[in-house]
Amino acid sequence: MFYLFIIVMIAFAIVLTRFYLLKKEIKRTTRQLHQFNQNQTSKKIDINFNDRHFEELAKEINNQIDLTKQAEAVKRSTENELKQAISHISHDIRTPMTSILGYIQFLESDEVSPGLKKEYIATIKNSAGRLKVLLEDFFELSIIEQTEYPMKMERVRFNDLIVEALLGFYEEFNKRKIEPEMHIPDNDVMAMADASAVKRVVENLVVNAIRYSMGNVAICLEERDEAVQLRISNTVDKLSEQDVHHMFDRFYKADQTRTGKGTGLGLPIGKSLMEKMNGKISADLKGNRLTMVCEWNSVRTPTQ
Repeated sequence: MFYLFIIVMIAFAIVLTRFYLLKKEIKRTTRQLHQFNQNQTSKKIDINFNDRHFEELAKEINNQIDLTKQAEAVKRSTENELKQAISHISHDIRTPMTSILGYIQFLESDEVSPGLKKEYIATIKNSAGRLKVLLEDFFELSIIEQTEYPMKMERVRFNDLIVEALLGFYEEFNKRKIEPEMHIPDNDVMAMADASAVKRVVENLVVNAIRYSMGNVAICLEERDEAVQLRISNTVDKLSEQDVHHMFDRFYKADQTRTGKGTGLGLPIGKSLMEKMNGKISADLKGNRLTMVCEWNSVRTPTQ
């Protein structure tokens, strides 16, 4: 009986000691969490108590800390991007607006000749047109990037769609004396996509190619593995790898060149539309040739 009492007391002492150590570790962990929440440390939770369940709890807490850090990083990045977008659009709005207001003041003068008035009015119209395009592009991009932006995903025959989009640029190609190289197969090239979104993407890429081309534009449509790939390439001048890396950033072109040729939103709009269609878009620079590559999930026809 005495030995049983001794065994019970030893077991009780072990349990009591373990309970004491567990309580001590809980206090230590609570203190670490408090320090983390008060931004006194960025260190994860570490434990000294050897217990499988407590170790799993600490692991889950550390996972939550990682998720919190990631969410904060995304939030900071989004806030910085928004600040930059506001800064850029303010600059781009201010430029044509200043021009418009300045020439209106000139027109109010009685000393301005009819010839100059006509010239000033033309300048005002041009600046107003640039302002209109900028605001429309910015509004379109903000709408596209909304989570609930509707996409009508269906089987799309890319052959006809690409040709239809390119025909709208016939006069522009002709005016710039550019004869595009077109490689579009006769057999059906099908993919799951939104037809209107595809057309918008193609139009934005062609506009970019024509605007910055040094005289040569090539369009190639083909099926590769399980994807439909569209490549639009053109020769360029003074384009760096850094430019290519930031090409799909909002306002990048307008911010860097300030030539008034574009808003810097055409490629970001194209990227957003591609992502909405679960597609991919990228840019590649080899020598003085820039290639835009779009990919959609292909849908093979029964005859293929």
